[in-house]
Amino acid sequence: MINFPRGREVILGVGAGIAAYKSCDLLRRLIDVGHSTTVIPTSSSINFVGRTTWEALSGKPAPSELWDSNEGVAHVDAAKRAELIVVAPATADLIARIATGRADDLLTSTILATTAPILIVPAMHPEMYLNPATQSNIALLRERGLSVMEPAIGKLTSGDEGIGRFPETSIILKEINQLISSRQKLRNKKIVVTAGGTIEAIDPVRYIGNRSSGRQGLEIAYRARSEGACVTVIAANTEEFNLPGVKRINVGSAREMQNAMKSELDTADALIMSAAVVDAKPAARSEEKISKENLVEITLERNPDLLAEAAQQKRPNQVFVGFAAETEGNLLERGLRKLHSKGVDYLYVTDVSGGRVFGEETTTGILLSKRGVSWNFLEAPKVEVASYIVDRLAEDFVELGSGNE
Repeated sequence: MINFPRGREVILGVGAGIAAYKSCDLLRRLIDVGHSTTVIPTSSSINFVGRTTWEALSGKPAPSELWDSNEGVAHVDAAKRAELIVVAPATADLIARIATGRADDLLTSTILATTAPILIVPAMHPEMYLNPATQSNIALLRERGLSVMEPAIGKLTSGDEGIGRFPETSIILKEINQLISSRQKLRNKKIVVTAGGTIEAIDPVRYIGNRSSGRQGLEIAYRARSEGACVTVIAANTEEFNLPGVKRINVGSAREMQNAMKSELDTADALIMSAAVVDAKPAARSEEKISKENLVEITLERNPDLLAEAAQQKRPNQVFVGFAAETEGNLLERGLRKLHSKGVDYLYVTDVSGGRVFGEETTTGILLSKRGVSWNFLEAPKVEVASYIVDRLAEDFVELGSGNE
């Protein structure tokens, strides 16, 4: 079973302030709404909330130093995984270190290495927050594109009252949702993704099929949904999956997939045809099981080319992406030939020699564009290919004048 999270990959950075205990509730709420959340506390913050608490609440390790693990490059790996970083609470010292580009622990190193959006939630004594140095650092962070919340006004641990109080969890979550929504690349877009392999029945027991697992298509569907798209997955024979927030249409044969596509494409902005459609089917299907003594010959007839037929009805403001699997010859040459014969905007041609790629988490291939641009992938995670395709869709919609209305 492939279980996709409802939300995003979030890093919760925790600074060394008494408000750290309030981030425990923030962590729980992030998980409740479906975000896969990893906590990276600063080493000093562990004086307020211990690592065991963070690990128990998140169900994941909560490293604080670069050398807590010798697997991979910790800060680079975390920076690549993160789709959002929330630093809560952010102390005056932590804000200063982020503003000056310090990278002296895992959290600041990850922040320096990431391209994900970052939300800073300051919490400190009023005089510290209003100090010109802190205000200058906050202004600098905002200038660089980081989001910095205004702290709440109220009673503080010191007994004083004023600005600097950690905001309520609901207010932080609202800010997170607005930040995610404002950066989603495919808002208001309908994306149709076909996934898996179709099958054609020989008799009630046997069928003609292929080895497609549907994993690549599902990764694309997940990335598109994460970017705010309304996603329909037309699923043939795939791995079992749980993909919250998408419309799922189960099909078996090429004809069933064709009918589902016709019903969805009129209102779609893009088609990602990643399903492996069986090229031929038995000319006649037996309603009774054929005895093995009589199963000596099967007459086949060609299935329709679903992608090519759909492309003939393609509107100028739609974007179509096709897939092709090859085992020999020049991938680029074969891929370009299919790119143009299918009439699509992009085509991903993958090398499946020796049965590789099917059911695996990595893929080797070339993403081709009708504009003459190509991107090469060598044993790349399928989620990386999915991200590239989603990014290309977003760029094309902007060029077509239909981006994120």
